[in-house]
Amino acid sequence: MSITQPSKLRLVAPLSRGGVVERQLRGVYLITDQHENLLERVRTALRGGVNVLQYRAKDKPHEAMLAEAAALQQLCRASNALFIVNDDIKLARDLDADGVHLGQDDGSVAAARDLLGPDTIIGVSTHSLEEALKAQADGADYLGFGAMYPTGSKMITQMPGTAGLAAVRDQVRLPIVAIGGISPANACRVIEAGANAVAVISSVLSAPRPELAVAELRLLFNRTAPFPRGAVLTVAGSDSGGGAGIQADLKTITLLGSYGASALTALTAQNTRGVHSIHGLPPSFVRDQLQAVLSDLPIDVIKTGMLHTPAIISLLAEQLSEQPRLLPAVIDPVMVAKGGAHLLERDAVTVFVQELLPQAYLLTPNLPEAERLLNRRITTIAAMEQAARDLHALGAANVLVKGGHLTGAEAQDILFDGSTIHRFTADRIFTSATHGTGCSYASAIASLLAQGEPLTEAVRRAKQFITTAIRLARPMGKGHGPVNHYLAAKEQAP
Repeated sequence: MSITQPSKLRLVAPLSRGGVVERQLRGVYLITDQHENLLERVRTALRGGVNVLQYRAKDKPHEAMLAEAAALQQLCRASNALFIVNDDIKLARDLDADGVHLGQDDGSVAAARDLLGPDTIIGVSTHSLEEALKAQADGADYLGFGAMYPTGSKMITQMPGTAGLAAVRDQVRLPIVAIGGISPANACRVIEAGANAVAVISSVLSAPRPELAVAELRLLFNRTAPFPRGAVLTVAGSDSGGGAGIQADLKTITLLGSYGASALTALTAQNTRGVHSIHGLPPSFVRDQLQAVLSDLPIDVIKTGMLHTPAIISLLAEQLSEQPRLLPAVIDPVMVAKGGAHLLERDAVTVFVQELLPQAYLLTPNLPEAERLLNRRITTIAAMEQAARDLHALGAANVLVKGGHLTGAEAQDILFDGSTIHRFTADRIFTSATHGTGCSYASAIASLLAQGEPLTEAVRRAKQFITTAIRLARPMGKGHGPVNHYLAAKEQAP
């Protein structure tokens, strides 16, 4: 069978090999299974930011594996991801794969190197410090280490867990790919124990949206980076009073420890008493800002606020969908200012629901916004929960309905992640200093996601931040005063 292969990654200088391998073997390492529609699922996952794809196929004829693997390899090349073959040295040679991953009983590193050449990346599965040290001495380029947690993909006989991983990390210089039962829900401890990458199968390939599952895992690796940690691009309007909009976003992002970039959609003349006038920016200029930032800066999360017009909403939706790597979007459907001014043109809601809402990683409406999106009243906690489910059904991956407009001693927010309702409660603070709360809350969530916090923890900490910012607000202006970003961030600092 003749298959034209794309050229594989070549590690040019021997001295730089370790660094190149370490950079490539960071993040999400996806292992294939016999999943239905495998090629399409992998294509989608690669857009989420998979760094390495390991092809594993059992009980298939060599020619069938060669054809399937070649198609997957083409996808990897288009996404600049490494393509590794599991166990089968002959298949790796026939494909001219980037590498091969060997089990303890799949032959020696030296034999694989002789057959595949000096540039091929060779990994070895290990389950103990002794096996890890031997693989390193034998010349492996990286280690697979596990299992971290129980898994249904294979019989687990050894489970060293995160403690075993930490012990290996202390004594081995090679990149380590942690494997076994890892998902976005438990990956934080694995990363903190020293994993350079996490190997996943069903938590991505069986996810409703594989690209989002990968993006969630990818962001978790930022948790070990130095500050400023992670970068957030806010797409919103300007508030000349400084309490909301782009100004509040950038204050929040910076004070919480991330890097903030911005794209303006509109200019407003406003203060604590209200919006006096709005000057919408041309969609072409909004596009120029987005492209200038995204073509240069390593943005991790996009946060949106006031988008103002249907044209800008459509433009942003198009720009998000065209990004080669998916950027999780925290979408705050800003519609009405505290003083009552309409910040979203009336005919823009339909465009928002049809084009942008389905691209939301997290949608963060307050009650009036949720009511407008769903065209019904929401007056109870139970109604908030149903609203979160219904907005998820419209396409948002996760929905946070904020309950600040309800009455009662507590302010409760409802997060629905597609399967579970999470509740976040804080004491209600009776004050008029609430200007910019929605902008700041959503920006805090975006910042914490960019820093490597999982969604529920990001929402919990952001809720704590905005509650503190309201509580510590100082009188300013003659209307709805701004919250205190500075002292809230200072109180929450680790």
